Amino acid sequence: MQSAIDFEQLVNSIGDAIIMSDAGGSITVWNPAAERMFGFTSGEALGKSLDLIIPERLRGRHWDGYHKTMATGETRYGNDVLRVPAWHKDGRPLSIAFTVALLHSPQNELTGIVAVIRDETSRFQEDRLLRKRLAELEASTSA
Repeated sequence: MQSAIDFEQLVNSIGDAIIMSDAGGSITVWNPAAERMFGFTSGEALGKSLDLIIPERLRGRHWDGYHKTMATGETRYGNDVLRVPAWHKDGRPLSIAFTVALLHSPQNELTGIVAVIRDETSRFQEDRLLRKRLAELEASTSA
């Protein structure tokens, strides 16, 4: 038995942030989880550049990759998780992990990208503390 899927309900109820952007990098979908994660309401995010959440020092690299993906129709982050820094509206740094999918028109033209994003800030900070502690222990045993 098949039932119709209400994609809007799915996007709005899922716990991970879902952000869609058009070919130029303007945000077209910003779900409630994205609001919670990044602090911007959908009204503040829709129509804006992805620069809203990308740290300034990483924007050049991001846009080089974004435009290359739009030109070639290929991305390696459909299956591989990308972990990068991001920004919250209040200015605090975030560590996010995400995968992307390419969006196509009925004529199979590449029209944009959707990212499914998880906040890994706490995990990243815990890993950093564990690595620091391990280095301290290794240094104390070799002294």
